[in-house]
Amino acid sequence: NGNAGFQQVLERLESDPVCQRLSLKSFLILPFQRITRLKLLLQNILKRTRPGSEEEVQATQAYDALEKLIKDCNENVQRMKSTEELIYLSQKIEFECKIFPLISQSRRLVKRGELTALDFNNPSPKWKVTTRPIYLHLFNDCLLLSRPKE
Repeated sequence: NGNAGFQQVLERLESDPVCQRLSLKSFLILPFQRITRLKLLLQNILKRTRPGSEEEVQATQAYDALEKLIKDCNENVQRMKSTEELIYLSQKIEFECKIFPLISQSRRLVKRGELTALDFNNPSPKWKVTTRPIYLHLFNDCLLLSRPKE
């Protein structure tokens, strides 16, 4: 998004009739769509093969291998999404000191959300309560609290 030249080239390519006005994302997702179609095809082949035949054994092996491939693809997609979230978060969060490396191969963002912190400033009979937003970022290995820059 930050590279105007790349955006121009991408728009020119996507508008080319050879690409049938499909976006880059659609080309990137095509292999995954084909894999899931292959799974459906193998399911139909398994329904039509004779039980106990050599064809059933081969189709079952192919189906199991395809299941493993789909599972691996889904895990890699989730890993990439998690890494993208960490990169985005590291660009938004500014630490006072750079001791804590936010991006790590093993770190995953589990949950995030905004809470309201209550500050009781005066312990007199008339409590003065002020609120401020606090953001929680729960990772698989730590909990990070942050607040918006004032």
